[in-house]
Amino acid sequence: MAARFPKMAAPIALFAVLVTYASRAEAVSYNTSAVRKSPAGGWLPAKATWYGAPNGAGPDDNGGACGFKHTNQYPFMSMTSCGNEPLFKDGKGCGSCYQIRCVNSSNTACSGKANRVIITDMNYYPVAKYHFDLSGTAFGAMAKRGLNDKLRHAGIIDIQFRRVPCNYKGLNVNFRVQVGSNPNYFAVLVEYAGKDGAVVQVDLMESKKGGGSPTGVWTPMRVSWGAVWRLDTNRPLQAPFSLRIRSDSGKTLVANNVIPANWKPSTDYRSNVQFP
Repeated sequence: MAARFPKMAAPIALFAVLVTYASRAEAVSYNTSAVRKSPAGGWLPAKATWYGAPNGAGPDDNGGACGFKHTNQYPFMSMTSCGNEPLFKDGKGCGSCYQIRCVNSSNTACSGKANRVIITDMNYYPVAKYHFDLSGTAFGAMAKRGLNDKLRHAGIIDIQFRRVPCNYKGLNVNFRVQVGSNPNYFAVLVEYAGKDGAVVQVDLMESKKGGGSPTGVWTPMRVSWGAVWRLDTNRPLQAPFSLRIRSDSGKTLVANNVIPANWKPSTDYRSNVQFP
């Protein structure tokens, strides 16, 4: 879902600012490794805007371009953000967690307090090298007590950010089989992959026909969109399926036979594994 422009009193002036920053952003050579190293390397500069309802989770459907739904509920709690390409990473940044803060030198309404947000959407109109288009809730959370609306009225502000572990307490990795999946086309949304949050590779292992035991052969899946991974074949896939996921720090998890033989589209299959 494309992020909308932030709300402010002078939309024409804002548009001019966005065009200026967007033209500059095209020439930027993004250093995504800097984001990966940010917990050790300290805070990085960024711009922040917001969209949706002032106290909402971003998109009207509480979802976004990653495919996650109910982002107004636990574990997201409306603390969500669109990310431009160095943060969204063609979907491989979905689920990444960041601390963000704005300091008083940026805006007098800024509290300087750090808050954690989760990348759930794509920002198509970057205004800086790193751009967080936040939910109204997340943007307002950076303000001093009682000054949430004042900060939101600023439109575009300078912030600092750094990559941090996610904390999906009480949740294991969940796999939601996507609508339209069938024996020759299998698509699955991967969510709640903490601590790293972001999944950069998913592999599928079928079972032997008739026996149900695993074949021992991993077949790579590819990104369909957002955090949805797909596998297309010219023959029927044999369930149960095991899924292997790799985070962007290189950690690997295996969910054995997590997708049962009688799997159905539009169904959640919760694993018993989680990144430590």
